[in-house]
Amino acid sequence: MPTPATPDTPATPPLPGQPGFVVPAPQDRPRYDRRAVRVLVLDEADRMLLFLDSDLGLDPVLHWWVTPGGGVDPGESDLEAGVRELQEETGLVVDAGDLVGPLLTRVVVHGYSDKVVDQVEVFYVVRVASFEVDTAGHTEEELLTVADIRWWTLADLATTTDDVWPPDVLAILDLASQPDAWRDGPVRAPETEESSVPAT
Repeated sequence: MPTPATPDTPATPPLPGQPGFVVPAPQDRPRYDRRAVRVLVLDEADRMLLFLDSDLGLDPVLHWWVTPGGGVDPGESDLEAGVRELQEETGLVVDAGDLVGPLLTRVVVHGYSDKVVDQVEVFYVVRVASFEVDTAGHTEEELLTVADIRWWTLADLATTTDDVWPPDVLAILDLASQPDAWRDGPVRAPETEESSVPAT
């Protein structure tokens, strides 16, 4: 049960999809900077694990597929964040040495109904035996917004008409077999935007 708000513990604003959430005007959305790690998870059948994310502040709701991953906490390395995010989002426990990369880095702007995020991302790959995803570590927001979890064949990913962020995820995966391309540092991709509501 949530702790009642007191003068020292202000109430948390409702999230998109929760009662009381009011969609702000696009120009009034708060804007944040963050660093994040994305992990391409492949199983022994070369299937990639993706989450179907949602913007519940829109009607109709918009959806897009994303890799596991999330923000780097203060004091964490990118590798430490990747290991932690995998365990929290999927239940998968790996060692930092299991992650291949960083393969690529990019700056991406994500505009949503409730906020805009300017994000510096780095991408890793990990290969594991197929497993059943455990969402026990999902945040309150993730429990609301993750609409589906799927192991995708690479052939299906190459031909899907669904939105996938990033859309060139297969090209990023290909970098794992080209270590000379990122041996001296991750490939730098052009700045881009992936938004359910444009950032500007």
